Amino acid sequence: MTGPRPKLLIVEDDEGLQRQLRWAYDDYDVVVAGDRASAIDALRLHEPDVVTLDLGLPPDPDGVEEGFATLAEMLRLKPGTKVIVASGHGARESALRAIGSGAYDFYAKPVDIDELGLIVARAFHLHALEAENSRLASVPTGMNLLGGIISSSPEMLKVVRTVERVAKTDASVMLLGASGTGKELLARGLHDASDRREGEFVAINCAAIPENLLESELFGHEKGAFTGAIKTTEGKIEQAHGGTLFLDEIGDVPLALQVKLLRFLQERTIERVGGRRGISVNTRVVTATHRDVDAMVKDGSFREDLYYRLAEIVVRIPSLAERPGDAGLLGRVFVQRLARTMRSDVTGLAPDAMTALDAWTWPGNVRELENRVKRAVIMADGKLVTAVDLDLAPGGDGDDAINLKAVREAADRKAINRAIARTDGNISGAAKLLGISRPTLYDLLKNYEIAV
Repeated sequence: MTGPRPKLLIVEDDEGLQRQLRWAYDDYDVVVAGDRASAIDALRLHEPDVVTLDLGLPPDPDGVEEGFATLAEMLRLKPGTKVIVASGHGARESALRAIGSGAYDFYAKPVDIDELGLIVARAFHLHALEAENSRLASVPTGMNLLGGIISSSPEMLKVVRTVERVAKTDASVMLLGASGTGKELLARGLHDASDRREGEFVAINCAAIPENLLESELFGHEKGAFTGAIKTTEGKIEQAHGGTLFLDEIGDVPLALQVKLLRFLQERTIERVGGRRGISVNTRVVTATHRDVDAMVKDGSFREDLYYRLAEIVVRIPSLAERPGDAGLLGRVFVQRLARTMRSDVTGLAPDAMTALDAWTWPGNVRELENRVKRAVIMADGKLVTAVDLDLAPGGDGDDAINLKAVREAADRKAINRAIARTDGNISGAAKLLGISRPTLYDLLKNYEIAV
């Protein structure tokens, strides 16, 4: 391991268990404390990212109140610390109370070293992800290549790399994906990464404007061109001169207007509605739709020649359900942002909320996730958002497949992709999360043709 080792604080009054735990975690810089005062001193001095805390501390080793007081003080002093609470006293009641008080996780004594080690590793990984997201959130938008895309899934990272590559060209790009997958965010990121970044990024939703007004919105109009045209007005295409024009839901443009768009793309000149002179426009065109454009071309509802003009590069954006691990990652980021914006006391997601986020199919994609989290932050009674707050069941994936081989393969793929996402592609870490050896994981990656 290179660089400084992560700091782990172990708060435990049993000296024998102290030594056992210190020996077990040689991947970390372990600091040990035996009571509340020394634990708080160690927290201030070493600022550990992860703490394991025994609730039974002196002067009340048979109770839990001293431990809960230590937990509260730690989270007050360093709110981002992942505190893993342990107790052998009233385990279920203590677990619920600890999680409700802001602890990251809970385990019951006697200690299983391997199980606790897995929890500790996950806590460090989560802390690192949250720290990186916090760093990215603090960077001005202009310095962030894709305007705030957050993902750890190989599928979405592949999309991002594609957009980065084509951004430097003037090729027309068509973004295909379901509603709520982030098409406009990617289009803005493409513009910001292009040589046209100093120009305007002009977006128009073609499905949101009545057909009889869409031509005027796109091409502009001259004074007196129609009733109510009291002055000459530039259209969106002209406004994007020197920049990028983003036509969202291009599949909803009527055929008559498709002809005029095609002429603009061929000649790079437009005529305003009611106008008689050509106006040269230098703009890059990026389009997006949730429709099956290939099928529309076949049935004649979308012009084939226009499609080939607009789709020099086609980027297919995966749904949130196809991005293993991203629902939980995005959920945490949204909780932090929204809690800060709304000045809420909510600090994170409860374990059952994480399970529910990973299990849900997300028909509304990232937009649905953000809306659910916003509602949950408003409605949450405790410091952690629960599955109930999210209005989600704690588990279940709704898969009715009965072919055993297919079910097993799908489960393997999902687990492997999620582990790789959560460990940022680290094979050793992913194998540890999955409870298998590295050679076994390499064999599975090869068999399932999963790229890392």
